[in-house]
Amino acid sequence: MNGFIGIDVAKGHLDLYEDVNKRHFRFENNRTGIGKCVKLLIPLKPELIVLENTGGYELELAIALTEASLPVAVVNPRQVRDFGRATGRLAKTDRIDAMLLARYAATMNPPRRVLPDGQARRMKALVARRTQLIEMRMAESNRREHLHDQVIARSINAVVRTINRELKKIEQELEAHINRQAELWRKKEVLISVPGIGSTTATMLLTEVPELGQLNRRQIAALIGVAPINRDSGDFRGKRMTGGGRRGVRKGLYMSTIVACHHNPVMKVFYQRLLKNGKAKMTALIAVMRKLITIINSMLAKGDYWNPKTA
Repeated sequence: MNGFIGIDVAKGHLDLYEDVNKRHFRFENNRTGIGKCVKLLIPLKPELIVLENTGGYELELAIALTEASLPVAVVNPRQVRDFGRATGRLAKTDRIDAMLLARYAATMNPPRRVLPDGQARRMKALVARRTQLIEMRMAESNRREHLHDQVIARSINAVVRTINRELKKIEQELEAHINRQAELWRKKEVLISVPGIGSTTATMLLTEVPELGQLNRRQIAALIGVAPINRDSGDFRGKRMTGGGRRGVRKGLYMSTIVACHHNPVMKVFYQRLLKNGKAKMTALIAVMRKLITIINSMLAKGDYWNPKTA
């Protein structure tokens, strides 16, 4: 039958709209409801199913759809809201949201999402926990500044020591998890062969960007949010901007990019040339980040280690 499907995901239920017969369905957002949803969709053979990223409520459904070989795109809610405003659809209910998602799918045809397998999802959970612990440690450490009460200081120090112990356990489990899987271990070795990319950044990339090595250079730059966007209209010529994409990945790559600008010979020359040509420091850093991620993408596609002569 084909056609496009929009599914509005809430904590307790799923609202589905299929645009061929213009039908709505509602399922509970649990294992039974997801099973019924997938069973309905398989014979429809949709062109694309679009879900919004809801911070986790959509994950089990997206995995079930992918395992059933159904094409899925998980999209940024802001992009869908902007699309709704542009098409004059301002009303908001679960049924209307599902219909809007189906129309967004048909009009924008967003890229299908590569979902991580069970092992990769576990690694992602470990990385997320590591990030939480680091943020907790930073928050506690900040509380020590300008503190004069010794009782509170001892309490904070005890909490920081506990966090450090838990952080060490998580990092050991991450290392062991990667070492147990030959493919992940090989990819990490490729990544850390790049001057400026350390173990932490390599693990983050493997977890947050499973598409690395499967997209072309323009697609991977857009996915991360480092592709320049034109801001020209009529006689107006604005500065080219970057944005969208995976903000957390850009944040994780930022420090690696700074290190690469000083210690990676290829990136250092590129960065210095941009500054010499009058580029602002942040503009030059983003350009280096874009070059870095596209080189990494190519390396993983080919299985090659870092080679400054071909970078």
